[in-house]
Amino acid sequence: MQLEFQLLVFATLALVAFGLVMVFSSTSATATLGHGNASAYLVRQAVYAIAGLAAMIAFTHFDYRRLRRLAPTLLVGSLGLCLAVLVAGVQVNGARRWISLGSIGLQPSELVKLALALWIPARLANRPRPRTLGELAKPVGLMVVIACGMIAAEPDLGTVTSILVMCAAALLVTGVPFGLIARAYALVGTLALVVALSEPYQRDRILAFLHPVANSQGSGYQGMQSLLGLASGGIFGRGLGEGVQKIHYLPEAHTDMIASVVGEELGLIGIVVLIACYVFFAWAGLRIALACRDPFGKTVAASLTTLICGQAAINLAAVFGLAPLTGITLPFVSYGGSSLVVSLMTVGILLNIAVNHDKAAAPEMSDRRRRNGRPSHARARGR
Repeated sequence: MQLEFQLLVFATLALVAFGLVMVFSSTSATATLGHGNASAYLVRQAVYAIAGLAAMIAFTHFDYRRLRRLAPTLLVGSLGLCLAVLVAGVQVNGARRWISLGSIGLQPSELVKLALALWIPARLANRPRPRTLGELAKPVGLMVVIACGMIAAEPDLGTVTSILVMCAAALLVTGVPFGLIARAYALVGTLALVVALSEPYQRDRILAFLHPVANSQGSGYQGMQSLLGLASGGIFGRGLGEGVQKIHYLPEAHTDMIASVVGEELGLIGIVVLIACYVFFAWAGLRIALACRDPFGKTVAASLTTLICGQAAINLAAVFGLAPLTGITLPFVSYGGSSLVVSLMTVGILLNIAVNHDKAAAPEMSDRRRRNGRPSHARARGR
């Protein structure tokens, strides 16, 4: 696991460093006009990066198996924070997703993603696999619906989508039949479509995706400006810091749409390098999952890897005009403290699984021996 460990660290640090550069590039002009300090956003993001790296190092040395007992508490606590957001959260651009802690904004939905990625493996690992929709719904399906319902009410359908992608990976790894997962997601998809079409804000985003030119000055404005930025970058880009779209043309250039700034300033080459970092991350994370002998650790590694790379895929698809805009950030790269810190915590857990992958099966084997009532050498003599 040394190669996977090193590759995961390299990809993560490369993305964080790249994100700091692009956050400065995408905010320096507007920060100068608004705050008189071109590096205002960069300094805040750097502080979050340092805090996240400290959390990553801490979780690298924290035995991931202890998280199995903590998972229910983490899930209940994060859902409680989501409820607090709906009651007394800070509203920005029509969405209520943050809790204000002085100068710091906490986004509980990021914690919910991590908590579910730990709780679902803890619930399903080493237990009989669900074989019917009723068995799947109690309690995994019910808890996922509650979490997604609370996050969708903020509204934040991008995070809901990333949670559903992560849950699918967790269910597959734990051995839930693919047909059962397909039926469950058919029901969820139908319900999500009905909800999206009933909400004017989400319905407009879907229509803007289907007819971008017709809505280019309305709900499709952000998507069209993103495509214009990508197109103007060409193969080699305009040059770092030379982008135009980020200056009052492209909304949320430093958060949801930062990949468009990458494409405009660094061109196709910059986008390819960015995607390659996530491919390396996915390869290393899934290799860690395959090598882990502990069912809980295997499922957690697959879930966390899918969570990061699935979110990246959703964000990039929206920026490239391949999916409706969801308002989801690009992991490690977009501006945002909660996303960056939680993502780095996720990497720390993956690194700990990589370190302990060959030791994780020992406690499980010991438990089985105790349940059988006699040690393995006694069974050997009895053969």
